[in-house]
Amino acid sequence: MEDNEILELFRQRSEKAVTSASDKYKSYCMKIAVNILGTRQDAEECVNDTFFKAWELIPPNDPQMLSAFLGKLTRNLAINMRRKELALKRGGGQTEAVFEELSELIPSGSDIQAEHERKELVGEINAFLRGISKRKRDIFICRYWYCDSVSDIVARFGLSEDNVSVILNRIRKKLRQHLEKTGY
Repeated sequence: MEDNEILELFRQRSEKAVTSASDKYKSYCMKIAVNILGTRQDAEECVNDTFFKAWELIPPNDPQMLSAFLGKLTRNLAINMRRKELALKRGGGQTEAVFEELSELIPSGSDIQAEHERKELVGEINAFLRGISKRKRDIFICRYWYCDSVSDIVARFGLSEDNVSVILNRIRKKLRQHLEKTGY
């Protein structure tokens, strides 16, 4: 089923919307959730929550890309679950490594008081990403958006682990320079 048809089912409040969205995007959402949470059981709970949340949010929201909308919902829900797990000293996903690698670049949430400042920061990161090659941007997004492990990135791009680590390190260094130059 096409995304526009699934979105129309959501707008009509048809329960088939959730089933159709799940049939099409469950494995995509599971990949994101497993990368962040580290366990299939937690990921399944998160993905179920994703489709429930989509039911609550569509309408009034009308996403342009259903996959991106569901991916972002999954990521946010998984990160929230992960934060709760960390308080209980559970886990095993890639989240700590990803956040640690970026921690020196991006101020903590408590330092960003206004939504406007957050949007400006996101805009600067996006501007930086538009200025690098597609391959490097894809590697960066796999690691820092989807929380893919370095070994997953190695398999996907056919590079060595050292090569991926060097690429990510160089991108972070250039991003740091870009953010410092723009006042972050």
